[in-house]
Amino acid sequence: MNQTQNKINYESIVLSFEHPRTKQKFKIVNAYKLYHNYVDRVKNSPDNSNSDLDIYKEEVIKPIYSACFKDGEYLHMVYPILNKAPEDLGEIQAIVEKIETNETDQIIREALIKSSDLLPSDNETTVCVLPNTNLSSYMVTVGAGKIIVLYNSAYTEDALRAGVAHEYHHSVWTTKHRSENKLASVLDNLIFEGKAVMFEKLVYPDITFTPVDLTYNKEYWSKIVLDLDKYDFNKSIEIIMGGKELPWLYGYSEGYKMVKSYLESNPNVTISEWTGMSPQDIFEKGKYLENYK
Repeated sequence: MNQTQNKINYESIVLSFEHPRTKQKFKIVNAYKLYHNYVDRVKNSPDNSNSDLDIYKEEVIKPIYSACFKDGEYLHMVYPILNKAPEDLGEIQAIVEKIETNETDQIIREALIKSSDLLPSDNETTVCVLPNTNLSSYMVTVGAGKIIVLYNSAYTEDALRAGVAHEYHHSVWTTKHRSENKLASVLDNLIFEGKAVMFEKLVYPDITFTPVDLTYNKEYWSKIVLDLDKYDFNKSIEIIMGGKELPWLYGYSEGYKMVKSYLESNPNVTISEWTGMSPQDIFEKGKYLENYK
């Protein structure tokens, strides 16, 4: 294959647009198209003269790094994406083909416009779309205005819509409210996710993306209540993701109910207002502990 003739460049994979009314700026970086360059290089690399990781970083990561990753406040969340080359080239090519045929741009554009209608931002939001073979990986916010869609074979149009809305909330919160060098407690992280789940359900009330259990299980609660004030990222992830002694995605559900409990007592608070509220205020003013008496 003639690599020079068929090589895809960065400019050809970027779609920039504005909200038709507010003129808020958005960008979609179709990074998945660069995987054609990566696959061609790997297949044509003589005697493995370059490692797959070197080729991956040169062909995929380097062109998009500034737009998708640079200065991301949560860059640690994507270290595996930055530092591990895809291994199953056949599956990667199948996912890339699925993205190309599913009008992904239009769906992401719709989700961004609808999300910004409810929570506008002065900051440009960039969504970067990459293929991923891990079925448990969906999306991640790298930082203010930087969202990564890790498109896998299980994606549906509705999952894409609601997932973008969820991550958009994280992105805007980071832009407007994250304090530099402020450590986050377990409660902070639960409500960080709970706000995003609430927002995704407000943008797309007819889509079930993040599962929520509306019951109040005292046994599960007893396993986390003493950890809420701890500044322990690993404990936060353990509770948010669930597993072991807790249901799958337990922390997303519990964080959502914390926000819901507050809003039921304060129905006139705007999305912008509760987005900026401290987790402690939401927890205490929502009288959340009363649900477990």
